[in-house]
Amino acid sequence: MVVCSLACWRCRWLLPLLLGLAIIMGIIALAGRGWLESESEPYVHQASLWESCRRGEQDLNWNCESLMDYGWGRAAAATYLVGFVILVICFALAVIAFSIEILRFNFVRGIGGLLFVVAAFQIIGLVIYPVKFTEEIPLIGDNMFSWAYGFGWASTVVVIGCAFFFCCLPNWEDEVLGNIKPTYYYSSPERAPYLN
Repeated sequence: MVVCSLACWRCRWLLPLLLGLAIIMGIIALAGRGWLESESEPYVHQASLWESCRRGEQDLNWNCESLMDYGWGRAAAATYLVGFVILVICFALAVIAFSIEILRFNFVRGIGGLLFVVAAFQIIGLVIYPVKFTEEIPLIGDNMFSWAYGFGWASTVVVIGCAFFFCCLPNWEDEVLGNIKPTYYYSSPERAPYLN
């Protein structure tokens, strides 16, 4: 039976893999046009982190306005983007940390601290956007925060989970490095007569 957990040297690539997944979700959130969309037909409104687009019910062309003209739009984009850049740096540091044979566990804990900073920046951007968007952009019909916005939150949740694991990983230093000998439990025949 194969036993593998985060406190296992064979599984050391699990955390960088999760950070890579968070990066992919962050890219989808940054590039996606589904931060806000019309909930039902006619689909007359869609928005990304960067712009808000509308069209008439019979019109096929979208008329877009940049959200970078608003202070809150720049703030939301900047905070999410700064968090994303730090996340990419953390991913590179994690790959380096887990590539060398002798792990620097204080280095790993520092990556965990940086990941909490990433989460803080991303949460700020993800909260500013819907609050200010609904206050300052007139909405037509029923609208919902959609898939790209959800990918932004999913990336943030993965980052928070990885941050906890990176911070706690030094507590399992001996297990990760394989410095602990296995413990065998046995009982003598006098204490277990039913084994005879």
